[in-house]
Amino acid sequence: MTTTDDPAESARPAPGEDAAVLQDDGTKRQFISWLTLAFMTTASVASLRPAPTMAIYGLAAVFLYLLPALVFLLPTALVGAELASGWSGGIYRWVSEALGKPFGFLAVWCQFAMTIAYYPSLLAYVASTFAYVIDPSLAENGLYVAIVIITVYWAGVWVSSRGTRAIAGLSSFGLIVGTLVPGVLLVVLGMVFLGQGNPSAQPMTADHWLPPWTGLASLVLIVNNFLSYAGMEMNGVHVSSLREPKREYPKAMFLATGLVLLIFILPALAIAWVMPSDQLSLTAGLMQAFGAFFDHFSIGWMTRVVGVMLVCAALGGMLTWLSGPAKGLVLLSRQEGYLPPAFQKFNRAGSPTAIMVAQGVVTTLIGILYAFSDSVSSSYWMFSVITVQIYLIAYLLMFVAVVKLRRTQPHVERGFRVPAVTWVAAVGFVASVLALVIGFVPPDQFDGEPLWRYLLIVGGGLFVLGLLIPALLLRYRKPEWVHPDHREPSGTS
Repeated sequence: MTTTDDPAESARPAPGEDAAVLQDDGTKRQFISWLTLAFMTTASVASLRPAPTMAIYGLAAVFLYLLPALVFLLPTALVGAELASGWSGGIYRWVSEALGKPFGFLAVWCQFAMTIAYYPSLLAYVASTFAYVIDPSLAENGLYVAIVIITVYWAGVWVSSRGTRAIAGLSSFGLIVGTLVPGVLLVVLGMVFLGQGNPSAQPMTADHWLPPWTGLASLVLIVNNFLSYAGMEMNGVHVSSLREPKREYPKAMFLATGLVLLIFILPALAIAWVMPSDQLSLTAGLMQAFGAFFDHFSIGWMTRVVGVMLVCAALGGMLTWLSGPAKGLVLLSRQEGYLPPAFQKFNRAGSPTAIMVAQGVVTTLIGILYAFSDSVSSSYWMFSVITVQIYLIAYLLMFVAVVKLRRTQPHVERGFRVPAVTWVAAVGFVASVLALVIGFVPPDQFDGEPLWRYLLIVGGGLFVLGLLIPALLLRYRKPEWVHPDHREPSGTS
């Protein structure tokens, strides 16, 4: 969900840094250890939110996490490292250098547009989680979820528009309070639960290692893992801060992959130990599991405490990212004229309020859809799929770009080179295409949902947000859309 920063930013001190060395220009270059990079990457990817989605599969969740990790997580991390260590400016620069500026704009647009579908699904999770603090019966109440989505989003816009510096530290706070502590607690409760001789709610025998095959619909929920793993490439910008990138970066990525898998898999299994798959909510499944464990151990009051922790972490993450993709898009549009001037405005605090308000209008309309939805879980899933599919367009362009640049600009110095880059990029590309296609198949869990409505929302969301809008912006783009600060003086060639 982010674009990479300029590699110069990687020189900032970080925990675990080695001694600095003096560069040719007289500045000091700071080094970080490969362990530090592994932990930074883990923090940027790991989350508990997707656990209920995979817990539906029981023991098969292990396989369904491992498969996309091999064919998507590692390729994006390796490819991102080569591109970030060779070209500053993030995905726009990478794709523009390889395929031209229109495709570069499409890539950066998709990184922004996916948040339009992402925030409603994130806030639906917040609403269902907070319901366990006030009234669990509200978790699947569409009107309640719609009110929370609309209210919290606009409150977030107000906070972000004021340029509150306090939100800068919320991501690290959220990792500890909303991911590590609840995740460890959930797994420990599950182990104690099984250790007392209680049977697992879902089978954990070897013959359940693979999910039962009933067609593509039985595997659709695996698409959620592509969104879960998204962002692995963002720390490729720090490859230049390693002393021996070619040796240390792969080590950091393999360790980060292992840690990410543990954080994803163990909580999903813990949920499966206490909750039958047919009773799991995709939005409130985490709280369902905590509630069941706490009730079993006669400490039901802890459910509300954990609920507040998870909500605070999710809101902190939302505020941390709310203006980031929008600001990047606006800054680029000022230079290249991709957006009309009305959407290029910043307020006094440096927040891109105009485009955030436009984004908020769409988010409000999506929130209203929840009010008329018969199932919060199905709506949550559909918007999660749209988020994944839009984001995958950017990844498809990134995989093509790394191969093209290896051929057309072999002279560019790269801090890290992907071994067998064509094969690695091809694996990531094919996996992304398959995930994009599979997303159009409704999961087995939503047999009661009309197929036409599912396809209309998912297909329409992908087409309008991911393809139609950027195509129209490029088609009707005007020279005067370039901000005056970036226009060439008249009379220059």
